[in-house]
Order: sequence, then C-alpha cells, then structure tokens
Amino acid sequence: MIDREHELPVKRQAELLQLSRSGLYYRPRPVPAAELAVMRRLDELHLEAPFAGSRMLRDLLRADGVAIGRGRVVRLMRRMGITALYRRPNTSRPAPGHRIYPYLLRGVAVDRPN
Repeated sequence: MIDREHELPVKRQAELLQLSRSGLYYRPRPVPAAELAVMRRLDELHLEAPFAGSRMLRDLLRADGVAIGRGRVVRLMRRMGITALYRRPNTSRPAPGHRIYPYLLRGVAVDRPN
C-alpha cells in the first residue's frame, strides 16, 4: 500500500488512503521464544481448566516452575484471546419483551395438600 520509494511523500500517501501516519512507522517486534513457551503452556492449562482465571493460571504456571506475575498472565491471556468460562453477573435478568406471568396463588388460602 505505502511505497516509501515513491515520489509522493508518505504523509500524502497516508492522507489519500485515509490511514494514520503513526501506524505506518510501527515495526512489530517478534515474540521471544521464552514468551512463546509460556503462551503454549498457558494454552494447555486453559484447555485443561477453561474455568481458570488469571490468578489460578498464575498459580498453575508457578507450580510448573515459571516465575510469572498475574499482570503478565492477564496480558498474555488478552493477547491470545483467552477468557475464563464462568457465570457472568445479571444472568437471571429476563430477556427484553419476555412475558411476565401472574402468580396464580395470590390471595388463595392454601390449607391442604394438592
């Protein structure tokens, strides 16, 4: 897309393509091999225990001998797209438009079984 050898300046090329100039100069760094190994182990642990959050995964990695903090585990989980599977808040809220049924025993004296 952007040709640095073209006679048109990079700034003008970015304007024509409607791109941010700051993103054109960014060169992504390769991921170190040690971090890839931690990410691979993190993926294995997530497949074994998909309910594990960052704290539990940190403890499991530390049990394997990896010196790692929770913040780094959170960053790696975000980078890998891993989230813990657990019940989220407000799951008992009714769906919009759901009909609310009346309570049929209101005002009825229940004085015998069945």
